[in-house]
Amino acid sequence: MRVAVAGAGAVGRSIARELLLNDHRVTLLDKRGDVLDHDKVPGADWITCDACELSHLEELGLADFDVVVAATGDDKANLVVSLLAKTEFAVPRVVARVNDPRNEWLFDESWGVDVAVSTPRLLVSLVEEAVSVGDVVRLLTLRRGEANIVGVTLPDQTPLAGRPVSRVEFPRDAVLVAILRGGRVIVPEPDVPFEAGDELLVVASEDAEAGLRETILGG
Repeated sequence: MRVAVAGAGAVGRSIARELLLNDHRVTLLDKRGDVLDHDKVPGADWITCDACELSHLEELGLADFDVVVAATGDDKANLVVSLLAKTEFAVPRVVARVNDPRNEWLFDESWGVDVAVSTPRLLVSLVEEAVSVGDVVRLLTLRRGEANIVGVTLPDQTPLAGRPVSRVEFPRDAVLVAILRGGRVIVPEPDVPFEAGDELLVVASEDAEAGLRETILGG
């Protein structure tokens, strides 16, 4: 299949790699030229463009693609990409990433979305009751073993308490994807502060897990 992935961040690149492994043709789209690094996803086509602009999608020839994946970190952008792909270019299958679960109700066929993927909701379903406070627990190994989804609960005396996400430096190859607090799923936006008892869901390489433990317990 020919697949266009809008958003060349960590999520978009990961999707592209998996599709390439399955012998699909992948084009990554992003308006930020600085993230378009061919070495990060060899084999993909890289296009600098705004996937929310109709003229850019026309120039790309989006009507010739079999699938569009709206994988940016902005729900508004993902909805616009999905609507354009379906209504203007009749793309057979449109898959959209939902960043904030509160917006999930919008991601339906009225916005051109065939499949909506809510990352926080999926990750919450993987969290086990046995996750111990302060322990980094591996919940799921992703395909080919290159990364894991790990969970860690912040202890009462965590040095991260009160610090916003933007002021905590996670190890390289470790990405915070969701914070679970009191039964709620919180998107880790830069100004969100950590609290004792938070359950963090992190995608990390095996090498990054030790550094992650040090970040959580040592601050």
